[in-house]
Amino acid sequence: MTRESKPKPTRQKLHRALGAAAGAVVLAGGTALVVAAGPVPAPASLKAAAPPSVDVPVGQTVGVCPGPAELLEGTPVQGDPQFSPASTTASSQLTAAVLGEASGAMPAGTISGVDGSVLQKVSDGQPAPAAPPAVEPAAVATRTTTARALLSASALEGRPSSAAALFRYSATDGDLRGLAAAACAAPANDLWLSGASTLVGRTSVLYLTNPTTTPATVNLDFFGDKPLGQAPAGSRGIQVPPRTTKSFVVGGFVPGQRNIAVHVRSSGGPVAAVVQQSTLRGLTPGGVEFLTPVGAPSTRQVASAVELQDPAAAASLSAKNGFDDAKAALQVTVPGAADAVVQVQVFGTNGPVTLPGGAVFTAKAGAVTEIPLTGLPAGMYSVSASSDVSFAASVRMVKGLRDSAPIDFAVAGAQPRLGDGHVVPVGDEGSRTLVFAVPDGRAKVTAVPITVDGKRHAAVTLDIAGSTTATLAVPDQVDGAKPVAYSVSAAGGAVYGGLVLEGAEGNGLSTPAILPAAGGRQSVAVTLGY
Repeated sequence: MTRESKPKPTRQKLHRALGAAAGAVVLAGGTALVVAAGPVPAPASLKAAAPPSVDVPVGQTVGVCPGPAELLEGTPVQGDPQFSPASTTASSQLTAAVLGEASGAMPAGTISGVDGSVLQKVSDGQPAPAAPPAVEPAAVATRTTTARALLSASALEGRPSSAAALFRYSATDGDLRGLAAAACAAPANDLWLSGASTLVGRTSVLYLTNPTTTPATVNLDFFGDKPLGQAPAGSRGIQVPPRTTKSFVVGGFVPGQRNIAVHVRSSGGPVAAVVQQSTLRGLTPGGVEFLTPVGAPSTRQVASAVELQDPAAAASLSAKNGFDDAKAALQVTVPGAADAVVQVQVFGTNGPVTLPGGAVFTAKAGAVTEIPLTGLPAGMYSVSASSDVSFAASVRMVKGLRDSAPIDFAVAGAQPRLGDGHVVPVGDEGSRTLVFAVPDGRAKVTAVPITVDGKRHAAVTLDIAGSTTATLAVPDQVDGAKPVAYSVSAAGGAVYGGLVLEGAEGNGLSTPAILPAAGGRQSVAVTLGY
């Protein structure tokens, strides 16, 4: 037994030796692989790193203005309706402002037709002089117009130029009696419109303008008083050729809706969108307004420039037959699949006020919910609404208290907060008031008037407390000249702003938005690979 057990250690040693040798070969092979992969440097282009940023070429600043209000002939179902003149007293005015740099450089600015034809030069453009001027240069232009127009301004010193335009329509007779104004907005591929109605006597016409040289394909999504079913016929794949405008009667898509919001999505070329909304109660004109894009859906929306009338007289008017929509209301659009519990705060020039109907409401998913703003004292207000579900919002208001006389209405859309260097044309007619809302904290607003001769004047500064609405009435003259535009900047807490225009006679009312300020140089991250 002893002899038979002696060979075992030898065999075990042999197995261990072979195993170690095999392990050495594997280790050597692994080491060889490591050596082969490690010391040889990889090309720099293949090393893991953050993608480089490439500057995007800066293009022109472009604003698309609505044309004069037009009266429908007949009631076409959809697509390019026919129109007739609005009235014998109708007038349309375009006010454009182009601002230069502190260096003295001035961009070239032009008012043109949608087809590209030049109508008027606002500024010729100039490089920076050897010595900077004491006051930054500016140029303004005011002209009557009978068709849609564009304001374009060239890039300046590697940045988009600061330029904006305001279109204003007014009439004192006819079915489209009233005042309608709109800031000339930049085209985009995703837009939200709110405040439309297709009840009997209410006419909504959607205009889509493609100011670019690239064809646009547009899809329309509609939201009404109740969730709508499938997309209406003709609302998908709408072709808008370059440098053209197409119009559509919204009632042909979604008839009989008290409140309508429209989501405009474009692929290819960006488009500008505006709804001409008008009301006719029997033989009594009920007003006209241009509905321009509101802020994209988010969990907080703020609408400033909300003017309310005497509550008792307003309630008496809206109680009359056919006038139930002649009252102030917040319109909340919830595009998602979940209802939104919306908390509403209203604040005026003296601070917050209490809504008689409560401050918390439920807005239905996939629909537009109307929240009344009745019972508040007459005055200027702002409305802040918040929820844990994203929504879009606008506020409808009315001017006029007699059912036997023409009245007008306006829609103030919720907009993003203000920043630095907004160009705000205000025109040169009627009453003009800049309105600023500060929901929280404290903020300062600086407004530099620009007169009709293109000169900038001393700034006006407003110190605004939280939960307060502040107003700045535009004077008839500044240093002997008529102001037609402002350069507005905000600092501190979030500030939201709007413009209230009222006619020189009658009940004309309109609330154009303040457009975003010109952005700086932009860049995108570019990754090369396969």
